[in-house]
Amino acid sequence: MIKVGDRVKFLNDVGGGVVTGFLSKNMVNVEGDDGFEVPYPINQLVNVSAPELNVRGNVPEPVQAEENSAAAPVFVESDGEVINGKDAPEFYFCIVPSDAKNPLNGEIEVFLVNDSNFKLLYTYSYLTEQGVELVESGAVKSNARVKIDSLTQEDLSTLPDFGFQLLRFRGESNEWFPPVVKRFRVNPVRFYKASSFQPNSYFKRPAMILKIAAELSPDNLDVMTEADFKQLVKEKTQSDNPAKPARKRTTDEVVIDLHITELLDNSEGLSNREILEIQMDRVESEMNAAIRDHVKRIVFIHGVGQGVLKQEVAKLLQSKFKKYYHQDASFKEYGYGATMVILRR
Repeated sequence: MIKVGDRVKFLNDVGGGVVTGFLSKNMVNVEGDDGFEVPYPINQLVNVSAPELNVRGNVPEPVQAEENSAAAPVFVESDGEVINGKDAPEFYFCIVPSDAKNPLNGEIEVFLVNDSNFKLLYTYSYLTEQGVELVESGAVKSNARVKIDSLTQEDLSTLPDFGFQLLRFRGESNEWFPPVVKRFRVNPVRFYKASSFQPNSYFKRPAMILKIAAELSPDNLDVMTEADFKQLVKEKTQSDNPAKPARKRTTDEVVIDLHITELLDNSEGLSNREILEIQMDRVESEMNAAIRDHVKRIVFIHGVGQGVLKQEVAKLLQSKFKKYYHQDASFKEYGYGATMVILRR
């Protein structure tokens, strides 16, 4: 018999850990000494805490732990505290798979992290063509986090945009700060790649960490026209938020993710045309750099969507780099959402 809290060893593999919960009648989560949880079949576990229950050739059915002895959760929300040096508005949208090596093998948890001394009020919504669906709302204490959603593999076929509205304030202060509004469009392809989830200081497990843009300077914000607002954002993009580096760069291959959230930390206020111009400028500059550095091939990840970005990439390659052959990149690695250019054999 296996219950939550028992220490177990893997029957046909090296290692073991502590049972933290039941996924089904035949599967449990096991947290190893490295702090990572993995799903594991019950009939492939040896109970170390109660070896007398291990009957050769017969593994009894698991029983749920008593109600008053529930396992401690993997993530414990902080009570909230003020930390010296945490006065900047740092807020993050975090996607945390239960199995980092195989992100789609189990639940994918979604968190809002408040890495600042501010207190935070939030709404979290799904943004679709049909409208806005409120998923969660509430408050996050200073330097704390809260789970706001969970996803499964089935959800990825109709993945919405994710919308945040944030209001921050200090406990006893009368300072007033404008709201932060942020929309995220996450390419489903990223969920299929373990490299999308990286070690971080917020969770024991690798996670996809997306920064929710801090607000613009409040000075004279109330008298700005829409054109002024867009120009200010564009200037901040060019000066304060330089383009991010390529995701992968070797002498054999360079991989560039053209999603605007990968190119810029802050794209707030940019029109679709302005975003496309930034993406195409990046394609041209990366092509010139790859040719100069004698790279063998370059891959541009543009996603599927409506195909506009893919078409524009093809037009640019055909007009300015027509001597180089291009094709769809590996379906196994990128699905239908990437173009590969062969620069030298």
